Amino acid sequence: MVIRSKAPLRLGLAGGGTDVAPYSDLYGGAVLNATISLYAYATIIPRNDDQIIMVSENDRQVQQHIAGSPLIADGSFVLHKGVYNKILRSFRKYAQKGFELYTYVDAPPGSGLGTSSTLTVAILGAFAEWLQLPLGEYDMAHSAYEIEREDLAMAGGKQDQYAATFGGVNFMEFGRNKNVIVNPLRIRNNYLNELSHNLVLYYTETSRLSSQIIAAQAQNVTNNSKAPIEAMHHLKRQAVMMKEAVLKGDLDGIGSILDFGWRYKKQMTDNISNSNIDNLYDAAIRAGATGGKISGAGGGGFMLFYCPSITRTGVIEALKQYGGYATRYEFVDKGVVTWTIKS
Repeated sequence: MVIRSKAPLRLGLAGGGTDVAPYSDLYGGAVLNATISLYAYATIIPRNDDQIIMVSENDRQVQQHIAGSPLIADGSFVLHKGVYNKILRSFRKYAQKGFELYTYVDAPPGSGLGTSSTLTVAILGAFAEWLQLPLGEYDMAHSAYEIEREDLAMAGGKQDQYAATFGGVNFMEFGRNKNVIVNPLRIRNNYLNELSHNLVLYYTETSRLSSQIIAAQAQNVTNNSKAPIEAMHHLKRQAVMMKEAVLKGDLDGIGSILDFGWRYKKQMTDNISNSNIDNLYDAAIRAGATGGKISGAGGGGFMLFYCPSITRTGVIEALKQYGGYATRYEFVDKGVVTWTIKS
């Protein structure tokens, strides 16, 4: 028997950062994101003994453990161990079996597409399929959040786990007591097709440790720093602006909404941008883009540029001198999916 799952990565279109505590707890956050045709994959092959074999197919790392006891979540395979420990703690009678766990992600870590959270959802989804665990969409997303943010103490927000679980284009609201409401948006297909055509996803060939940026952002809120908090208020407003634009088909306005958010995003903390990112952004604007942003927390990874009409190719050409590359994608409407093949 082979159990598989895949969960989609996401583009954060607006409001990113307002889903991070303590801002979301104090003021409420709002994010608009959309899942794309890049995925995190997990495969489980049950064994007839008590051996656990974990394999990362991205870098060919392998670890071996004994089933039935909590795993020390340090070093490599932290997310894998975190999910297993959660299963062991919550559904102990199911977690005594040995298995092989293989994972693969279509984007590198630290790229700003929610890779860690999406991989967590994919692994959790594979276990839920194998063990027939009673996890609905909100249950799975919240469990993935608890694994990363509480069990493993990894800094970050709440949007990625919900995007990977639910899929599609969603306006998400974040309130006190970890309350999350996912509002799926019904976007006309011609709007979505034009949006995916005009949004250039560019990889800077750099990665970053998002936890440091997120920790600085959280500290600014804790310290009641006026300018960063005001910037986050504007980003929350940006999420509403973006929601209205995509629902009404005001595609020409999306570039300026992205630019609006980017100017305030950089005010949240000092290390969100740098000279290379600023140069990339300016080059894209000169080539015809009307706005853009860094994907995720900032500091590197993927950038997103809105290129209206026939400017897409010119923008991609202009960015080649910086050593990165544009990645093709499509929007997808399904979140995590799981299936079993009996051999």
